Amino acid sequence: MRVEPVLRQIGCVTWNIHRARGLDGVIDPERVGRVLAQDVCPMGSHQILALQEADTETPPHAGILDLDRIEAATGLRHVHRDPAMRWGEQSHGFLGAILFLHPDFEILAQDVLDLPGHCHRGAVVTEALHAGIALRIVTTHMSLSQPLRVVQMRIIGQYLRRRPEMQTILLGDLNEWRPWGGLALSRRTVGVSLRGPVRPTFPAKRPILPLDRILSDRPGAVTDVRSIDTPGIRAASDHLPLSARVRVGSDPV
Repeated sequence: MRVEPVLRQIGCVTWNIHRARGLDGVIDPERVGRVLAQDVCPMGSHQILALQEADTETPPHAGILDLDRIEAATGLRHVHRDPAMRWGEQSHGFLGAILFLHPDFEILAQDVLDLPGHCHRGAVVTEALHAGIALRIVTTHMSLSQPLRVVQMRIIGQYLRRRPEMQTILLGDLNEWRPWGGLALSRRTVGVSLRGPVRPTFPAKRPILPLDRILSDRPGAVTDVRSIDTPGIRAASDHLPLSARVRVGSDPV
């Protein structure tokens, strides 16, 4: 008797919200919340949402969004209730990175990683079960400088080597304009191959650079990749959101 593969599709979206500063120069977190609910991640559309530049730029890196409103509009829950997952008491995330997951995820372990840079950078890591499938989600906002990105991804790669074996999804603003990923995203740097189709997301008004990525260490797992482009999104940030479907799980042994 043939046993069907244990495979599922998970919807992911990542968006650098530019600290709620729109193309008009106005800082408007309420606008970002509306656009998230209407255009980026409406109820039931995705299971993973990652935001970057979602806290203020300088200490105390205070939160700027209405997280309760975002949770109600998307059906997702942020993973930063433990103070150890935030930069400080006033922060919503870790150095602007905020991760939301569907309530169906059973969180197994969480961590934050300090990454060096001209501007302080960080990564948020969550390991969880989704329908019995173990999955690691990493979100980060990397530096503009390639040498710094190489160091940052080396640190992430070293961390991954110490963790249990499970499929990994990396999503965020990786600031990598090369479609092939450059040295920072190479197996030589990270220790694993992280792959996924690219789409231009920056600048929002006329996107030409694929700065935002959704990647996985499983070949061919990332599909249906697209930049989400609406007038509301273009008004709210200098990046377009990137969405994808990620196949998780594996064939039975």
